[in-house]
Order: sequence, then structure tokens, then C-alpha cells
Amino acid sequence: MNVLFVSKDLAGAGLCYKLKKEGHDVRLFIDDIYQKQNLDGMVEKTQDWKKELNWVGKEGLIVFDSCGYGKEQDALRKKGFSVVGGNEFADKLEHDRQYGHKIFSVCGIDIVPTINFCNTREAIAFVMKNEGPWVIKQNGHTNKSFNYVGHFKDNRDVIEVLMNYDKNNKEECGSIDLQRKIDGIEIGVGRYFNGKKWVGPIEINVEHKNLFNHDLGPKTDEMGTLMWYDDNEKNQLFTSTLAKLESYLRKIDFRGDIDINCIVNGNEIFPLEATARFGCPSTQLQCEIHTSPWGDFLKAIADGKSYDLKYKKGFAIIALIATPPFPYDGAMNKYYPEGIKVLFKKKLKEAELESVHFEEVSFDAKTEDFYISSKKGYILHVSGMGDTVGEARKKTYKLIDNIVVPKMFYRTDVGSRFIKRDCARLKKWGWV
Repeated sequence: MNVLFVSKDLAGAGLCYKLKKEGHDVRLFIDDIYQKQNLDGMVEKTQDWKKELNWVGKEGLIVFDSCGYGKEQDALRKKGFSVVGGNEFADKLEHDRQYGHKIFSVCGIDIVPTINFCNTREAIAFVMKNEGPWVIKQNGHTNKSFNYVGHFKDNRDVIEVLMNYDKNNKEECGSIDLQRKIDGIEIGVGRYFNGKKWVGPIEINVEHKNLFNHDLGPKTDEMGTLMWYDDNEKNQLFTSTLAKLESYLRKIDFRGDIDINCIVNGNEIFPLEATARFGCPSTQLQCEIHTSPWGDFLKAIADGKSYDLKYKKGFAIIALIATPPFPYDGAMNKYYPEGIKVLFKKKLKEAELESVHFEEVSFDAKTEDFYISSKKGYILHVSGMGDTVGEARKKTYKLIDNIVVPKMFYRTDVGSRFIKRDCARLKKWGWV
């Protein structure tokens, strides 16, 4: 099958390469000028995805892995193309938190109230008068490093963050949301939708966003994730949140994977935000879990058809392997990893390579080496699966131990807190 893969920032690199390895004829477009050289020698590239529409045809598949192409996706579907990934209203659901919370409320999902501000000074004036702690969130994907979870009731740490950002980023701040901090366990619930109904099992995930072990350090896109699937339609996380969006997703003809991140404590659940696209690294984790061919599965989602997805039972975890200057790729830094080889202590078996998900990496056919092809330091993910979280951790970190990238770092505790504390609490509260 011809597959046209359209990516803004290569969030779906692993999925794109997976489709290629399944035997599909894949052509990849990367919009981000700093990412265009990634996956060289691994997937065929195109510089203009619209010129490839005749090639992919209406029998092929078009995959969009990022937000921002919603209108184009809707227009292509109207013309009869098979398109999976999102649409215009799905983009708005994720990028505009106020809109997203409005849709949640209309669909009967309880929300944590948020207050929107046009600039940092308005936000500073508010937190000076209103007891916290508060959580800072920025709409869209402009600058995720700005997001911050406060610690003090008098908001002195939140004020410091807002004042510093106002001083250094006056021209690019954009819209800011303040959300009152809720104590509890953060957990996400996702599922695929084909424009008409749910397809496949329910996805449960636990993200690890902080840079360092024990949730220390700045927030990142994600340093690792724990995931498992549940085929129980009465799953409480699902019925309390995502299931209530079904009529809305049908109305907007959404075709792709959607996830809602939540905080739970006791009998209460607080949905925070929706991710209405292929998530990263959740999609890479799904590549570890699924046994059905991805091409067949995504084609069915795009065409509004049912599909009996085959998958492994148990738990899967994934960890990001990064180098400096990540997570501050925009900062002035004389160290860039571009050109460095991804080395292995011993040659990996084909089955082991299936659990290595390359991001900002390319392949040199002459030397048969993978090498880092970007400056950002967001190198690759490694996943593993087992009957228990402990077994999944053992497999993942054993594989990581065989990988050598100069100055690499990663979290070593993905899934540990779930084993030691959170699993028991979630079971006691009835969420898992």
C-alpha cells in the first residue's frame, strides 16, 4: 500500500519507520526545517506532500502525526482520500484549553476550572491576590518549558516563573492558563475512533514528564510512560471521561487516537486536557503492544471500518534516551550531538530492534550505522513488555544497557512509583 506520512515535527517517527518495515511504500514529509534530515536512509522523503496526492491515491493511506493540519485533513476526506490523525476541531480541542473544557462540560465531563490570561502581567496580578498553589499552562505548543506546577499557597514560586518569563519572552508569550493544583495520581485514558465508533481496547497510561527520577527537575514532553490495554467497556476511567466524548467525536468525524489526561484521588476524577492526535511516546509504546499490522489497522480507522486489533496482554514501558542540549534545545549551547553514531555493545537481534524507536536518527547504508541527525538531543525511545510492570522494566533497561550514545541520559524509574505505591492506591479507589 502507498502511504503518505505528513509530519510537523516528526513526533511519529517510529510509526513511520514501522510502516516502512511492514512492506508499505512510504513517502515522508517533514515540515520542521530542523528535523527534515532525520530518517535519511530509512524512509523515502518528499519536499512537497501535496504533490504526492496522485501517487498515494484514494486506495492508499495518508497519515498526519501532528496537530496543525486539521483543515487539510477534513478537505482530503471530502475528496475521498483515506486520512488518519485528526481534524480541525480536534486541533482546537488540544490547542485551545478553554474550548476543550467547554466541550468537556457540554458532554457531561467534570472539569478543573481554569482562568485564561492574555499576558503574564495579568496572570501575576491574579496570583498575587488568589491563594494557590496554581499550575501554569500555555495554550498550544509554543513553549512547553514554560509550564510549571506551583508548590506554595502564597504563589511566590509561580510569581517568580511568570516574572522571569515576562522579562525574557515579551514577544512570544501568548495565551496563558492558570489551573488550581489538584493533589492525586496523574493517569491518562485513550482509544482509537473511526468517525463512527471506538475501535480496539482502552489505553491506560501513566506519564513521566519530569526530567529526573522521582519527578525532579523541569517538565519535558515526556521522559517515559507506562501503558496497558483494557477491553472492559465498563472501565471506570473510560466511562467517566473519554466515553462521554463519543457523540462529539462522531459529530466532528474524528479518525485517530485521542487521550484525556486526568488526576484521580479517592472517588474523584479531574480531566485536565485532551491529546487528539498520535501521542509521543504513546504511539511508540503501541508499536510494542500491537501484533496486528499497523497499515491494516490505520487504513480501517481512516475508512470508518471496524477492526479486530490483536495485541499483547500485560504491561509496557518506554524510556527516552536523550543527550544535551535537550530539553533546552533553543538555548545557546556549543555541544550538539549531530553526527554521533548510535552504538551497541553487541549487535541487536531483529526482535530487539523492534523495541528501539528512532527519533532524530538516520542510517548510513555504507557503514551500516545509525547516527544522530539533529541538534536537539531527542535521540530515541526504548520499550519493553511483560506480564508485570517489573518484568517490563527489566526488559527495557536490559536493552538500554546495550546502547551507547556519548553523553546519553534517561530516567531509570519509569514504572517504579506505580509498583511501590500508585497501583495499590488506584485499586483501592476502584480506578484499575
